Amino acid sequence: MTGAAAVNVTSSRAMVATLGLVATLCGVLIVSAYQGTLSAVTANKRIALERAVFKVIPGAASMKEFVATTAGIEPAAGQSSGNGVKFYAAYGPSGELKGIAAEGGATGYADVVRILYAYDPDRQAITGLGVVGMRETPGIGDKILTDQAFLANFAALDVRLDADAKALANPVKVVKHGSKRNPWEIDAISGATVTSKAVGKGINDSAQRLLPRLAPNLDKLRSK
Repeated sequence: MTGAAAVNVTSSRAMVATLGLVATLCGVLIVSAYQGTLSAVTANKRIALERAVFKVIPGAASMKEFVATTAGIEPAAGQSSGNGVKFYAAYGPSGELKGIAAEGGATGYADVVRILYAYDPDRQAITGLGVVGMRETPGIGDKILTDQAFLANFAALDVRLDADAKALANPVKVVKHGSKRNPWEIDAISGATVTSKAVGKGINDSAQRLLPRLAPNLDKLRSK
């Protein structure tokens, strides 16, 4: 190997080593930054979640996360929901159970519409609605947050269970605007039917999974 060739090989090796060192340093910096901000991000998500739950369940002062499975309910902390359904029990200032909040989602016009709904076990009804995330058309799909007639559907949306307590007695159904006749129906927003149906499907699918598991364990939640 000539002197020039040896110099080229040495330079190439030095370049590779330098690039490797730079990549390692960048990786360390990224991991450090992630770990340094993780607690703050987690805390902010927790605060945002609490605000969303308290908004759909007026009078709530605290909340606890649970997972409902076919075997019962357990605190969500430290375990994966797996086949279970995560939900939030909201409590008043004196520790009384004010209601249950749970998430649901279904495909809307542009993307998945993720909602948070409130469930009143005493009335066996959905009593509040919020949106966790969506990318529907501004001025049309986002009317699910502002249209008062649509929001009135969730003053007492019937989600009672059947006689066997294995499923909803009447599946939540979205109907054409102005044609609602039953308390388990959702009157769609004219011009935003697809988004309205996403809300209805999200609630129905979630409630069908959660409520049969939740019903036998309500006393455990009331005693927390």
